[in-house]
Amino acid sequence: MAELALRMAFSLTQIVVVMGVIMLTIMVLTLAERKVLGWMQDRMGPMEVGPYGILQPVADGLKLFFKEDIVPAGANKFLFTLAPILALVPALIGFAVVPFGPDSTIELFGVQFKPFIISDINIGILYILAFTSIGAYGIILGGWASNSKYSLLGGLRAAAQVISYELNVGLAIVGVLLLSGSLSLVKITQAQAGGFWHWFIVGVPPDGWFPVHTQIFAFVVYVISAVAETNRVPFDLPEAESELVAGFFTEYSGMRFAFFFIAEYGNMILVSCIAAALFLGGWNAPYPGTALARMGFAQFAWIENVVWFAAKVYFFLFLFFWLRATLPRLRYDQLMRFGWKVMLPIALGNILVTAIAAYLFPRS
Repeated sequence: MAELALRMAFSLTQIVVVMGVIMLTIMVLTLAERKVLGWMQDRMGPMEVGPYGILQPVADGLKLFFKEDIVPAGANKFLFTLAPILALVPALIGFAVVPFGPDSTIELFGVQFKPFIISDINIGILYILAFTSIGAYGIILGGWASNSKYSLLGGLRAAAQVISYELNVGLAIVGVLLLSGSLSLVKITQAQAGGFWHWFIVGVPPDGWFPVHTQIFAFVVYVISAVAETNRVPFDLPEAESELVAGFFTEYSGMRFAFFFIAEYGNMILVSCIAAALFLGGWNAPYPGTALARMGFAQFAWIENVVWFAAKVYFFLFLFFWLRATLPRLRYDQLMRFGWKVMLPIALGNILVTAIAAYLFPRS
């Protein structure tokens, strides 16, 4: 019983730490996005709250916390309340299977646990795809339950968009699964060890020299589809301000609005973590081993691994900001056409080519 209690305590501590880091990252992202957009558009961004505006996320959080929580008179109150929770929870529980660092085991008080992996299940990718699909119901229900035509249109757009682009995300991942032979994010990351040329975006087999296993097309499909999945510019049709005011959360205020807001940024971080693990080697450095281990500090090599993983994730998050500052919003028919007539054939073609390459040149 004592060992079970210790295991539960360690697991709860891991969950609290990961959720704390995610929430802190979301706070930082809200400021970083406005600052980056400001610099790209030749302006300053938030500057009033704190030095250089660094306390703006705190001010925004306090404002939303104390803001009046209004429920429209004609809304379905139960579903109106449930929708933000249904959007937020799937965005956060996906991190349970994300490997934030090396697959190392440490022993503390006689109990062994992996500090950088909450849960390594052999269907990790399937778990993430299943739960992120539920998040779409939160958006759809929020749009319908608000009893607003703008919100309903946003919810309907979200439903069609999720169906179109979630299929492409799944198909883009299949090539990586064929090459790694596993659905576990830990094993997929381990299969890319040994240098950047073994990362699936490059695709050189461990015993080869030519990139016969490259997943560059799958990577492009995944990144574009992930941007659409998270309803970010240029695919933010469900919340198009110029057409639908704010789309599915037009009628939301206070903490319910904050839940949708946190869910969007949580999904951005989650898809960035998955992209880093699937295509860019996860915690693996772009060179064999770690620099700290070569300098004789092998016990601190995990720090380097965590830093590399974080750097890759923040690269993708910066890409979200860059796209928002650069690209105009697509028209809705363009969005649908691009998903079904461009992304889908590329993803299917990549699976076919990858299957042939994996059969003719199996990874050792």
